[in-house]
Amino acid sequence: MFARLPLYLRLVRLDKPIGSLLLLWPTLNALWIASNGHPSPMLLVIFIVGTILMRSAGCAINDYADRDFDRHVQRTENRPLTSGKIQAWEAVALAAALSLVAFLLILPLNTLTKELSVFALFVAGTYPFTKRFFAIPQAYLGIAFGFGIPMAFAAVQDHVPMLAWIMLIANVFWSVAYDTEYAMVDRDDDIKIGIRTSALTFGRYDVLAVMVCYAVTLAIYVGIGIALKFGWMYWLGWAAAAGCAVYHYGLIRNRERMPCFAAFKHNNWLGGMLFAGIALHYALGA
Repeated sequence: MFARLPLYLRLVRLDKPIGSLLLLWPTLNALWIASNGHPSPMLLVIFIVGTILMRSAGCAINDYADRDFDRHVQRTENRPLTSGKIQAWEAVALAAALSLVAFLLILPLNTLTKELSVFALFVAGTYPFTKRFFAIPQAYLGIAFGFGIPMAFAAVQDHVPMLAWIMLIANVFWSVAYDTEYAMVDRDDDIKIGIRTSALTFGRYDVLAVMVCYAVTLAIYVGIGIALKFGWMYWLGWAAAAGCAVYHYGLIRNRERMPCFAAFKHNNWLGGMLFAGIALHYALGA
């Protein structure tokens, strides 16, 4: 069992934390806003650990769903499940175990948060299969990656205000942006195996679509900043995030594999800058 531990860690991508961070930043945004900058330590631990667990479970299910596709993709052909080092049942069992632990974490929270977690689990578990028929599965991913937002508001306020759903919409557009960059890396392989991605759906307008999605995301956060009367620290963070989006254009405009992958990973900084602006606003009252 312990000898196989490195394989399990690779299966759930604990060696690649970028995915967890892309889930974590919008969740932290919601926790800070919902609590006026003072989330309880208990909620912080629950949502941070829960986010990592659910992202890990999602990776295991994703590899199970895509096991027959991944062997034809250069970037994924050596993953533990695809290469046969881990059996399919092991991936499903691990995903179920991680999801159970994540659910146990939220047992101290209110009923609404528990109810939302069931829907969150459904979306996360079904996302990998949307790539068979949905032209832009990245939008569905955005819901899965952003459902910590309404859950955070529910945990703090025991209801989900309209602001939470607006933030979720922003996250959907952000997810389409960064996951299209990710899909641009695998475009040639995805064409051969017949999988659906936004990079293929957008075609020669893929770069434009990415930048429009960034623009919508940032525009929504302008509205949030104005509505909540955020101060200059927030706008400094927002400007840094916008600068990241402009930087990504320079990386993806030629549609080269490795620069597109670099742009995807750099979204950690975009999300981090938005959160830093929110957190510093509440911390400094500026």
